[in-house]
Amino acid sequence: MRTISPQIARRLAISAQRLTGPRPSPNADGMLELFRDLRCVQIDPIRAVERTELLVLWSRLGKFDPAVLEQLLWQDKTLFEYWAHCASIVLTEDYPIFRHQMARHAEKYPQDQEWVETNGAQRDHIYARLHAVGAQSTAAFDDLIEREWQSSGWNGNRNVGMVLMHLWFNGELAVAGRSGNKKLWHLAQEWMPQWTPRHELEPEALTYIAAQHALRSLGAGSARHIRQHFIRSKYPKLEQVLKQLVKEGQVEPLQVVEKGQPWKDTWYIHADRLPLLEQIEAGDWRGRTVLLSPFDNLICDRVRTEQLFNFYYRIEIYVPKAKRQYGYYVLPILHGDQIIGRVDSRMDRKEGRYYVDNVYAEETAPMTKKAGRELGRALRNLARFLGTNEVVYGENIPTAWRAEM
Repeated sequence: MRTISPQIARRLAISAQRLTGPRPSPNADGMLELFRDLRCVQIDPIRAVERTELLVLWSRLGKFDPAVLEQLLWQDKTLFEYWAHCASIVLTEDYPIFRHQMARHAEKYPQDQEWVETNGAQRDHIYARLHAVGAQSTAAFDDLIEREWQSSGWNGNRNVGMVLMHLWFNGELAVAGRSGNKKLWHLAQEWMPQWTPRHELEPEALTYIAAQHALRSLGAGSARHIRQHFIRSKYPKLEQVLKQLVKEGQVEPLQVVEKGQPWKDTWYIHADRLPLLEQIEAGDWRGRTVLLSPFDNLICDRVRTEQLFNFYYRIEIYVPKAKRQYGYYVLPILHGDQIIGRVDSRMDRKEGRYYVDNVYAEETAPMTKKAGRELGRALRNLARFLGTNEVVYGENIPTAWRAEM
């Protein structure tokens, strides 16, 4: 079995995630190329710095026009919103993968489906209005609920919204636009383009395709890593399919060895990534200094992130301010093949200033002028993407880096 070091595994992951090497062009073709490497980009409305979907793209494309993403979503319709590992932007060409999920949502959540059916008048009203006038926001629908949605969580007292969400999960509705953070809904049959592949995949066929997408995006990884990536926890018969892929030569098993000791679990690499592996092993690899969204694809599997980068990361958005260790919206710093620290920052759109309140260095971070200089450049580039040239630094910044930033 082929063996690789943890450093090679990290470099594979970073390269597969398009966080090094030539940047894709920041136009529609380049962005679509990037999505084909990533397969999904998580959506989140928080704009403490910027929405995560834009930050993830910026980390790879550099400065780009968000209107290009809007074009791919709402005009070209080569992308659409659905549930991958979380609410995400995904490829329309991957529709059969998600159709399998849509078709089984009612079976998986029978109580929810029964609740929607009980409120048939609400569902009929939604269908009739969308068919008559096109895409609408949640507020456009009358509340005709006969039986209230029972919840003690975030979705309590949101009856119409919950019907819309269930119809979206079932594949009956699609997100057809956004007004700020508010979704515009439409009937999927009327919204999705005619060329959308709509065939349904058998469970093993689904895993055969989706596992390869996930593995290419990971660079290399174990079965557990595949399960956590892309369509998280929705890979029927994964072990059986991996054996088939190995037998066919589509996938090759790997062992990660650190200081003479193999890591737990067999890892895998897709045959498409073998040339990249050979390039990295030959020493042909050059990293960047990049700021990552808290929801970036590289680090969305926190267990893998800790194993691969020795970097413990948790989002503190929902932690009371007094109990936060690092900050509300903290961006990890990828420097070469290491995550060397984190930036607690915020964009003040009224003032037109990007505030870098705190920079925290990891214990093993290089306290060098080069690291400080490259971090400063990354922060200024992010500020320009956010629409300002003003970066305001707080007091809590490592001395060795501050002078170069």
